[in-house]
Amino acid sequence: MKLAEALILRADLQKRLEQLKARLRNNVLVQEGDDPSEDPDFLLKELSKMENDLADIIIKINRTNSSTDFSDRMTLAEALVRRDALLQRRTFLSEIAAEASFKQDRYSRTEIKFVSTIDVNAIQKEVDLLAKEYRLLDTKIQALNWNVDII
Repeated sequence: MKLAEALILRADLQKRLEQLKARLRNNVLVQEGDDPSEDPDFLLKELSKMENDLADIIIKINRTNSSTDFSDRMTLAEALVRRDALLQRRTFLSEIAAEASFKQDRYSRTEIKFVSTIDVNAIQKEVDLLAKEYRLLDTKIQALNWNVDII
């Protein structure tokens, strides 16, 4: 199994697990004299099995990420951390640029006027560079995911 397939399986298991939890919540309490639409004991067993399957696939993904070389300087796990850091920084800078660009309506000169304390253009240029760096790194990660076998 390729790493990309394992990642798809992980996402599917996570989604199915949430759906199973919702079904279980809907069947743990019924009106006296009524039967649940699904057997809660069966759902609990399915939940336990699915949680174990998810844990197993996550362990395999993490083991693969940690032992796969992304470049001569870092592993795939390190590249993923770098990508996440780029996304966090880009998101934060984008948010503060939006805050600093906020145009306020003043109805009279006596109302308080706010001015930006940062260079919004410079921040936006950095956001654009971070977005490009993120896209390039993510593309390389995705390509590698389809070439690496899961451990």
